[in-house]
Amino acid sequence: MTDGSAPLILVVEDDAAVRRFLRTALTAHGYRVAEAESAVEALATITTAHPDVLLLDLGLPDRDGIDVTREIREWGYLPIIVISARGREEDKVRALEAGADDYLTKPFGTKELLARIGVALRHAAQVGAAPTAETIDVGTLHVDQIRREVSVGGVPVHLTPIEYKLVVLLARNAGRVLTHHQILKEVWGSAYAAERHTLRVFMMQLRRKLEPNAVRPQILITEPGVGYRLREP
Repeated sequence: MTDGSAPLILVVEDDAAVRRFLRTALTAHGYRVAEAESAVEALATITTAHPDVLLLDLGLPDRDGIDVTREIREWGYLPIIVISARGREEDKVRALEAGADDYLTKPFGTKELLARIGVALRHAAQVGAAPTAETIDVGTLHVDQIRREVSVGGVPVHLTPIEYKLVVLLARNAGRVLTHHQILKEVWGSAYAAERHTLRVFMMQLRRKLEPNAVRPQILITEPGVGYRLREP
């Protein structure tokens, strides 16, 4: 059962069967659903209905979904989860760097979709809240941004300045995939945007400090060929 206070999900998909599946799954879990079959219809609906999350197919009949993502990002922030049959790493990276919050490859399960929507809604709430919270808590990870201290399960962890910046960036975006390029640009600057080896080294160091077992990470998750995600519990 949905009501006017439930989050509104805009499904942008030209395949009627996929739209029907998504509408059924989302309404069954309390969401309101709006639908669009093209980029033009989607952009018009965004301005009139003000959805809370956008589920966006890349293969639209009138425009590529990546171009649509870039245009939406010029307006402001709206959580965008790409749902596409394009499963190549290059496509995921392009979508995420264009501004998408997440990427689901078809076919996908309802549980995974709902989890990603939950992450997107929580991140949107953080974006709309105070610019910087004093503390960030993700599972057992605690970040005190005033004291610049990090602990796991109540145990303080000593981090270098770069390691601390990495943890803060990932924690602020908990549950979201950040590409190698995005992380390198934010932490080291544009001149280091291609230095993936540097990022891998620092992530290995962080895992040794934050993970119970650095070989089988449960907190700092690798998205092969794309980037990293700080897992939400």
